Amino acid sequence: MSFPQVPEKHRSDGLAAHGARAVSAAALVLGITAVMWVLELADYALGGTLDQFGIHAHDVNDLPDIFTAPFMHGSIGHLMGNTLPFVILGFLAAMRGIGKFLVMMLIVIVVAGLGVWTLSTGNTLGSSVLVFGFFGYLLGRGVFELRIADVVIAAGVVAVYGTLIFGVLPQDPRISWQGHLFGLIGGVLSAWVLRHRRAAAD
Repeated sequence: MSFPQVPEKHRSDGLAAHGARAVSAAALVLGITAVMWVLELADYALGGTLDQFGIHAHDVNDLPDIFTAPFMHGSIGHLMGNTLPFVILGFLAAMRGIGKFLVMMLIVIVVAGLGVWTLSTGNTLGSSVLVFGFFGYLLGRGVFELRIADVVIAAGVVAVYGTLIFGVLPQDPRISWQGHLFGLIGGVLSAWVLRHRRAAAD
């Protein structure tokens, strides 16, 4: 019994496309990470002046800051704690395509930002809302897409970062469980919105 062979040209084209996506994903996520580090170092040098661009709950005039808060941090230690999961989960999320990744980030930022603005108190900032968004997006992709690659990635993310889920519970008053919860919700929602609609395609 013989099996159809994939032409060598198609195989090499597929590998090249995957390689190009990986390079683009890595460049984008590392670029965003570099911007966050530049901002935090500048904030440190300015004595915390940039912290004002966090989300101040219930302040209507502060609503535009939902778009800046995820890229600001309360300290260098705060940013260090978020950097590795941001890079790893962000890279995996961006591998599906830069366009989808940017739309997903926008959905997460808006959903998490509004949730924090509505339910939190004080000033909230930090990329953990995006980390939880990436986490929710990757899990949602595994559920909604039902592609082998997405299911495997989702299973791996749960195995490595599954304990993140406890971050949506109120624990440490210095940590925004609201940002974590609504970031996760935003990630799952974006996976649903951006899912591949096979019926429409057929």
